[in-house]
Amino acid sequence: MLGSTVRTVRRVSSSSNNNLLLKDSILKRFNNTSTDSIFISKANTHVSSSSSSSSSSSTTQINKNNETHLRNGECYTTTLAAHVLRNNKNNRQRQRGGGVVRHQQQQKKTTTTINKEDKDRDAIELALDSVVKIFTVSSSPNYILPWQNKSQRESMGSGFVIPGRKIITNAHVVADHTFVLVRKHGSPTKYRAEVQAVGHECDLALLLVESQDFWEGMNFLELGDIPFLQQAVAVVGYPQGGDNISVTKGVVSRVEPTQYVHGATQLMAIQIDAAINPGNSGGPAIMANKVAGVAFQNLSGAENIGYIIPVPVIKHFLDGVEESGKYVGFCSLGLVCQPTENVQLRNHFKMLPEMTGVLVSKINPLADAYKILKKDDIILAFDGVPIANDGTVPFRNRERITFDYLVSMKKPNETAVVKVLRDGKECEFSITLRPLQPLVPVHQFDILPSYYIFAGLVFVPLTQPYLHEYGEDWYNTSPRRLCERALRELPKKAGEQLVVLSQVLMDDINAGYERLAELQVKKVNGVEIENLKHLCQIVENCSNESVRFDLDDERVIVLNYNLAKIASSKILKRHRIPSAKSNDLIDEQNSLEVKKVNGVEIENLKHLCQIVENCSNESVRFDLDDERVIVLNYNLAKIASSKILKRHRIPSAKSNDLIDEQNSLEVGLAC
Repeated sequence: MLGSTVRTVRRVSSSSNNNLLLKDSILKRFNNTSTDSIFISKANTHVSSSSSSSSSSSTTQINKNNETHLRNGECYTTTLAAHVLRNNKNNRQRQRGGGVVRHQQQQKKTTTTINKEDKDRDAIELALDSVVKIFTVSSSPNYILPWQNKSQRESMGSGFVIPGRKIITNAHVVADHTFVLVRKHGSPTKYRAEVQAVGHECDLALLLVESQDFWEGMNFLELGDIPFLQQAVAVVGYPQGGDNISVTKGVVSRVEPTQYVHGATQLMAIQIDAAINPGNSGGPAIMANKVAGVAFQNLSGAENIGYIIPVPVIKHFLDGVEESGKYVGFCSLGLVCQPTENVQLRNHFKMLPEMTGVLVSKINPLADAYKILKKDDIILAFDGVPIANDGTVPFRNRERITFDYLVSMKKPNETAVVKVLRDGKECEFSITLRPLQPLVPVHQFDILPSYYIFAGLVFVPLTQPYLHEYGEDWYNTSPRRLCERALRELPKKAGEQLVVLSQVLMDDINAGYERLAELQVKKVNGVEIENLKHLCQIVENCSNESVRFDLDDERVIVLNYNLAKIASSKILKRHRIPSAKSNDLIDEQNSLEVKKVNGVEIENLKHLCQIVENCSNESVRFDLDDERVIVLNYNLAKIASSKILKRHRIPSAKSNDLIDEQNSLEVGLAC
């Protein structure tokens, strides 16, 4: 307002040099007054001003008749000068009386605002030299045809540098990756990056770049704290709509546990009103030169509702990778709890009026709590923090969050003290916490699906990604029974899987069984199935004339075993399937440990080599894990060994250390 006033005064007082001098004098005095603002209307008939905080606004009106009679600018300017002098006099009187001058406050406020803007600008400048654009080529598995991958696709995201020459980004930016490149701000060069660790539950990943050229001129960002409500943050990244870096500002709207879409896990998240679009994922949210969170998702169908991963979740992920070299996950009590907000419910479980807590409804058999807690226990407190009847605990300034947050922030194998009300008596238990895997995995990124094919019957373990193949509305379009089990059932023991007959590759051997697809396999030859590996072992070790599969709904498949084995190879060749088993099942069999050779327990590889080469029996026997046995004719095996080495162009049957060991032994004997 002051600038427009100066221009207006200059126009009015430009008729004479004397007026110009008077104008300069008035402006000098005007700048020293307590007047907040002055406005002269287009007709130059009104001047309004605001004095100090202790006085009301005054208005000086110039009579139109006086304006007509006093035609030159001198009189108008003199009238303005008189008004300014009166204001100065009044203000001096107020100052002597102890009043506070608003202009001084305004100057201080303006200076503070400028300083804050400078700091924000510095923070963003630092971020620009820390944020990178990530280019990912990925190929997702095909869960309907698990021996194949889907077509590769290209995607882009954001990331930023943290201490230790590491780049942090979202897990979904590099999920199922086959190739990753990064590009820093202002550079046309892309550099190869390797994924060091991925935490799909918390949607975070760590990247490493070996090129020294990449690190020249790069800064790193430090992690800050959880921002308070209404604090401003700036989201920096590479969203869709352009190739250059983007900065959007917003404020914190909410802090609470939220469903992470990528990992299907409920963890702490921060809601902000800054726009987070595809491509922003993995970029930092900056607050006061430090990272307040990592942008990772938005609310579809709503405007400017985005979410960032808070610092405690980021630190938990980084600490786990630092300590163990890999992602370790987030701990769980393994409980399903019910609120106790109903008075009659609390009375039934003998809760006193001052008691609060939640009711234990179900316990995961794999959790440590399964051996300690009981159904219908009331959990009153976790590590000394009281739990409200709605399952929440205090958080910061009059905020509340679910007590799951306290559990998830524990490190694996840490203990927690749980206060419980059982049959009207208070008890305290120490429970060891660790990450728990569900019976049906909710995601399976970066690994190939497991499968086993026998006589055209395709068996797979039930996973949620398998159900996702039924479309976005998989909850309604997938087989109802499989969906219910995926969402509700708990494992009874470690390694358990639900095995499903995914489909039937048509052949004469399996004609009439094609309608039995999408059913769970309960038993093979009367043995209850534990997992897919177990099914594979039972089928391949079958000694009966026929093999029988018992499915859901009391359905049965029976096949002649020898005919089925012959048909299997033909079916695989016809459908161009490279193997009847997924790699994990093959690797499981190849990685069996050798326990004994010819009845002698093995100490190490050198010991095994000595026993085999000094064998004097007609045959050599290897005893493996799972009671597996390999028996070979010794002379035939020695002849075959040289042929196999020659065929595969392998220079020696032994590694150099074994050869050196034997050579040094021979020299010793010769001496």
